[in-house]
Amino acid sequence: MSPTFRALANPNYRRYLLGSVVSNTGTWMQRVAQDWLVLELSGQSGTAIGITTGLQFLPVLLLSPYAGVIADRMPKRRLLQLTQLAMAATSLLLGVIAVAGVAQTWHVYVLAFVFGIGSAFDAPARQSFVSEMVGPDDLTNAVGLNSATFNVARIAGPGLAGLMIGALGGGARATGWVILINALSYAAVIYQLRRMDPALLHTAELRPRTPGMLIEGVRYVRSQPKMVMILIMVFFAGTFGMNFQITSALMATKVFGMGAGEFGILGSAMAVGSLVGALLAARRTRIRLRLLVLAALGFGVANIVAGLLPSYLAFAAFVPLIGLCTLTLLNSANATMQLESDPALRGRVMALYMTIVMGGTPIGSPIIGWIGEHVGPRWTLISGGALTIVGVLLAVAVLAHLQGGLRTVLTRVRRPSNLIPRVWDDQTVARARK
Repeated sequence: MSPTFRALANPNYRRYLLGSVVSNTGTWMQRVAQDWLVLELSGQSGTAIGITTGLQFLPVLLLSPYAGVIADRMPKRRLLQLTQLAMAATSLLLGVIAVAGVAQTWHVYVLAFVFGIGSAFDAPARQSFVSEMVGPDDLTNAVGLNSATFNVARIAGPGLAGLMIGALGGGARATGWVILINALSYAAVIYQLRRMDPALLHTAELRPRTPGMLIEGVRYVRSQPKMVMILIMVFFAGTFGMNFQITSALMATKVFGMGAGEFGILGSAMAVGSLVGALLAARRTRIRLRLLVLAALGFGVANIVAGLLPSYLAFAAFVPLIGLCTLTLLNSANATMQLESDPALRGRVMALYMTIVMGGTPIGSPIIGWIGEHVGPRWTLISGGALTIVGVLLAVAVLAHLQGGLRTVLTRVRRPSNLIPRVWDDQTVARARK
């Protein structure tokens, strides 16, 4: 089998990936439909989209650390079935009220928050469950393939949603039918999780409930300089740069005067670049620190350039580069956090990672939405890119402080031997647990 697809030799992982691509397609359809629904209900308000996005990610900020503790104490396959069912029920309710024509903006706000609660408990379990399916040797490949299927769905989902909304009249009721399709798509993941062979899972020993489990995870991450650097970079990128639901919607409607179909195409175009990045990531067996830094800098610069482009066609042609940089940064950061973490702490490590990546959205989305409405849509991209670059410089400075100076860090970044180790020694784990 090609090195790009070697993790597919695992039957459990094949089942998981099949269910994920169906569900992810529905998820991307709902993202476009939900944003369009808010635009319809709020009179094209960028602030309203920002509030909706912020509320959807607020539970990640509030609950993910505790969700990581639960992921380390509960069988992840069972937990994932419960979270998928909860998100399906929320999507079903939103779709029904939209189709019925009774949806109001505050309804979307409330259901976005409830949906976010399910996502907060789903994310750390889902991220750490990958290593239970394939083991450490194929983890980097599996993370890359996850991203590839996610972005296949990201290519298909927004375009399908835009076409469907347009074909059904473009109003609030049309978005409801798209959201109902997403509610049904969760059945694919639940079905494939139930079909898995438990004997083939690399399940870590479940931790009994003990005082200080959350603090233990925080101390462990804090004791690893590279993890700290990664979390700083992804915080700035995720909080200020990865607000694509807002930036794409405002650029499409307010700058270029386009409709739902063209808005959906932008999401698909960005996913093309992300898919290329995912396939490249799937071929890597190790990850250099230099790749993380360059991907984050490239993402910031690409956002600034996109904010200056003169036409819709130029913007649509350029956004795949943003997708490529985004995927390279997130995939490398995700795999590094998993490969460097102790299996008994992995759920909490990934919960903290997801808290930083997604939890900053409630802070950044309303700010970026306000900038788009009162300063101009182009500045949502320019300011997001600039702040991402500031975050990268800060992260490098912190790593230099923790590891003996900037010269030491730069030397390690350049050397081919600066590769991410696969496991930590027992003494390092013991020190983090004190």
